[in-house]
This record gives sequence, structure tokens and C-alpha cells, in this order.
Amino acid sequence: MGIYKRGKQWWYEFNFQGQRIRESAHTTSKTAAIQIERERRRKLELSAGGVRVHRPLLFSAAAKSWLAENAHWSQSTREIYALKVRHLGPTFGKLLLNEITPSDISAFQRKRQKAGASNREVNMECAALRMILRKHRLWHLIAPDYRPMRESEETGKALTSDEAHRLLSAARKSRSLSLYPALILLMNTGLRVSELRTLQWRQIDLIDRFLTVGRSKTKGGEGRVVPLNQDGFAALMDWRKNFENPLPSHFVFPSERYGLNGEEGYLQGSVIVWNRNPEKAIGSWKVAWGACRKNAGVDCRLHDLRHTFVSRLAEAQTADQTIMALAGHMSRKMMERYSHARNEAKRKAVEGLFGVEVREDSPQNPPQPQQMENAKPM
Repeated sequence: MGIYKRGKQWWYEFNFQGQRIRESAHTTSKTAAIQIERERRRKLELSAGGVRVHRPLLFSAAAKSWLAENAHWSQSTREIYALKVRHLGPTFGKLLLNEITPSDISAFQRKRQKAGASNREVNMECAALRMILRKHRLWHLIAPDYRPMRESEETGKALTSDEAHRLLSAARKSRSLSLYPALILLMNTGLRVSELRTLQWRQIDLIDRFLTVGRSKTKGGEGRVVPLNQDGFAALMDWRKNFENPLPSHFVFPSERYGLNGEEGYLQGSVIVWNRNPEKAIGSWKVAWGACRKNAGVDCRLHDLRHTFVSRLAEAQTADQTIMALAGHMSRKMMERYSHARNEAKRKAVEGLFGVEVREDSPQNPPQPQQMENAKPM
């Protein structure tokens, strides 16, 4: 037992817990081979004692493994984190995990800012980096010196009636046939885009006119029941005419592609739907929504339709608990973030205090000296 030479390289051999370990030291130096054999023994002893020894690992390999191991993620979540990892790759991809420093993260933040990424986006990418390093028990070495980017406090906007009308008019002319009914439902139900995108016909009661939300971003959002008003129900029934007896398991907004109608389609601008798959949900309305927003001349996000829904409920003096039940919020604080009308009501209430004067004969301002004169000694 010990080290020995085989050819030009040194090998080592020893017994550990009844098992023979015989491996090449991959060196022609006897001194180095002795050190390698001792280090190999030490790692085996630490491992047997419950101490995990982490091998140097490239960030690119660690990130790939991290994406593959999270089986509980939805497909959309996986795609989001894959995009974050791609942005992290140029800066950290060729670094070992234990080589990453707070200075590297600061340089990455500056680089992404110059590329036009928002502070929110940069923070989300750093969050993916944090999760990868935390998995390998290395984040705690960086955390004290990490500073996230300052994010905007803007909570979105509620559309005016004119803006909503212009968006719907532009959506009617969109090549995406599903965009118009999708916008109508988002404005009249307050659903998140992901909730609407994965909606199935089994979740809709066409007799009592309500829908039940499936998987949601929050626990408070899952399973909530949202009634369909006249506009929402009418848009949904018109959209349903595009399908022949859809099954309960079919998606309300299925995956579909658009193409020009015939060889002369490019001359007439005629577009038809093809390759519609009712068993697969639509990917997104990103392209169609971008064109619709541009044609309507309205600067907003698709998520602002949810802001609009909550704000309209608040303007109608709907009870807070009812708004939270319809929108699926977990707390009153979150509801206040969306309800712009509540903030406007607070402003008007405070401004109403100006100009109020206290008269001398007011019961709130009694003649103190007279009270003192009439007071009887104790």
C-alpha cells in the first residue's frame, strides 16, 4: 500500500473502510503524488463523517443543472428563468462558482443597465444567480456586500374610457382573432394574463355565467369564482363560435398560427388561421398586443387591464372584501396597490379639510377663562 510508479505516472493505493482505493495521481512527480494521495484520504474521511466536499464547478454547468432539477416549475416559469440564465452567461459562464465576487455582480448590474435593462429585470436576474449560489452553499459569502438595484415605485395605470375604447377598436383589426375577446375578458374579469391564457372550457359555467380560476400566481387566486358580466359573456360566446363542440379539456384560447390566404394573400392582406391545437394553450399575445397598443396610441401594459378592473370596482364603492375576492389578492395592502380610485378618494378627503375654521363659539373651543372663573375650588 502507498504510492508506486506505473509507466511515467505515479499511482496510489490504500484501503478505506474495507474498500481498496487504487487511482492514478496523474502526475510524474513523486512529491505531488504523495500530497494527492493524502488529500484523497482526507476527502474520504470528511465525507464519511458527514462533511460535504464541493468540487469546483463552472457557473454554466451549475446553471444548466439548476434549470434541469426544478421539476415542479411550470413551463412558463422554466422559460423565464432560462432567459435570466442566458443573460447571466456572458459575465459568469466561464467562472467557477467560488470565484464569483460582489464586484463581479456589480459589474454585471452596470453592464445590463447600459444594455437598456430595467432595474427590476436586473434584480430578477441577480435573484436567479442567488438561487444557484445558495444551492451550492456559497451565497452567504456574497450576501453582505450585495446591493440590489432601486426599483420604480410605479404601480401601473388604470385606463381611461377613451384609452380602453381605442385599444378595443385596434384589437378588432388585429390579425390575431383571439386578441379582442382576450382584452374584453381581462377588462371585465380582472384575471391575470397567465390565468386567462390557461383557461379551459371546463372552468366556465355558461348557464350561471361565471368562471372558476385554475392555477394562479397566489393561493388566494386559485379556485376563485368570477361572475361574467354582459360584455364578458357576449365576447366569450362570440369567440366560442369559432370551435365545433369544444371539449371541457380544451383551452379557451388554443395555440394557433396565422398565414396568408393563398398565393395572392400578400396582395390582399388576407390572413387565415392554421394549425390550431385546442389541447395546447396559446403561447402569448405579445406580438399582437404590441401592434395593437401602437395602432391605438396607448402607452400601457397588458397587466394594466387588471389595474383598470380593480380601479373601476373601487370607483363603484365596492366593498374591499368583494374586490379582494374577485381579484384574488391576499391582503388589503396589495389591493390598495391596484386601486387607484381609493388613492384619489383619500386625496379628495384630505383636500376637503382646507378652509374649515373653528369659530369662537364652537363647542370644540369653549371660553376657557370663563370656565376657570366659574369653577368651584376643590
